[in-house]
Amino acid sequence: MITLTLDPKSKTPLYIQLYEGIKKLILEGALKENEKLPSKRSLSSHLKISVLTVENAYGQLIDEGYLRSKAGSGYYVEHLLPSLKDPKGEAAIAESPFKKSRHENRPSALRSAVCDFSTKGTDTASFPFSIWRSLSRQVLSRPAAQLLAPCPSGGTKELRTAIAGYLAAFRGLTVNPEQIVVGAGSEYLVGLIIQLLGRDLTYGIENPGYHKIASIFREHGVRCVGVPLDSCGACPEEEALPHVLHITPSHHFPTGICMPAGRRTSILSMMERRGGYVIEDDYDSEFRYKGQVIPTLAAMDQRGRVIYLSTFTKLLAPSIRISYMVLPPALLEEYQKRLSFYACTVPVFDQLTLAAFISEGYLERHVNRMKKLYKKKRDALVDALEGSALAPYLRIEGAEAGLHLLLKVENGMSEEELVKSAASLGVGLHGLSEYTLKNAPCPISKGATPCLVLGYNGITEEQIAKGVSLLEKAWIV
Repeated sequence: MITLTLDPKSKTPLYIQLYEGIKKLILEGALKENEKLPSKRSLSSHLKISVLTVENAYGQLIDEGYLRSKAGSGYYVEHLLPSLKDPKGEAAIAESPFKKSRHENRPSALRSAVCDFSTKGTDTASFPFSIWRSLSRQVLSRPAAQLLAPCPSGGTKELRTAIAGYLAAFRGLTVNPEQIVVGAGSEYLVGLIIQLLGRDLTYGIENPGYHKIASIFREHGVRCVGVPLDSCGACPEEEALPHVLHITPSHHFPTGICMPAGRRTSILSMMERRGGYVIEDDYDSEFRYKGQVIPTLAAMDQRGRVIYLSTFTKLLAPSIRISYMVLPPALLEEYQKRLSFYACTVPVFDQLTLAAFISEGYLERHVNRMKKLYKKKRDALVDALEGSALAPYLRIEGAEAGLHLLLKVENGMSEEELVKSAASLGVGLHGLSEYTLKNAPCPISKGATPCLVLGYNGITEEQIAKGVSLLEKAWIV
């Protein structure tokens, strides 16, 4: 029986204490692979806590890939590779011949004036503009010399310190502020990463995945290859492993897959042997509607193989083009030697305003509000689809987190026909195939069930209801 000391007076909820305790036992090897855990009822009785507390803790461990549930049997410890500890030093990055990528992305779906289920944008009407304006005025009241002085290449000390505090508090990632490099958009930072690591390497992206990254790699003249997915996320083969792998492990775009711990440790092990790097794109992990936010891959990395990349665009507004990356120590040293001549691309005024927004707790409160709002929109979309005449033909997936969901449609129409018929009635949406690379292996075959990507973050509940009503007219054949 698992025996842990839980503190009911702690500010940390009991289910999180239990989750962290069991996770530690698994990582330390005290709980072995395939070992059966106590039932929810027996563990709750043993620890004198509620069954719901155990259920929530087990649920989070399942979501993160530490446990698996067998119907009618119970809960078991999942397979994990040995923890990556005691690094012996940085391995040299293997070389590969230069070859320009010929991969191109599929054309975007038509846009809609009535309802656009695009994954772009945010609910800007809910942005706390009055608070942002007040903080901006406070920044403007500072001495002119402070506001007009040159900015360090990586960003202001205030913003990098605020980001480091945010990562420690909400993403379980402890970093030195000096490791953080601020830039105007993730696209710019990815360009810096390419210059830092080199153009003579092979860069891998998830297929399907975020097509803009493929375009950035292509325009920088690097060889880009697609890495297929399975039910656990990116599934690279070691013999064909790229030198640099861009992935979205906490919430894959666009399938919504959360990469389990076993796959994460597997990829870290392979990249260590390869002497390569992972770019972890953590673009919307805050918006998880069940359980805790999934920990970062960077927090598991013990050998400096992960470059952590994130942005405030999804959290705040599209016009706030502030992103950042966290470099491992060895790469930070290389960056400072070779690339620190670059000027920071974000104005000091904007950096100081965001730093105050984070450090004074406004970002946390804003994220909590937006999480409730987006969950309400998600629920409205799911309810509308399940309550429509289309319901017998639909299967909804990936709705547990993020700002979009997948909709599989089995009404006899192809994906292209579904998109075009919806557009003819003023509804814009995208097919999953639009996020795949041409001429690259992909699990989405021509015979697969048509799948659509529906975003709900930039539209109202009224638009959602109208959009689903129009989809009924377009898709019932």
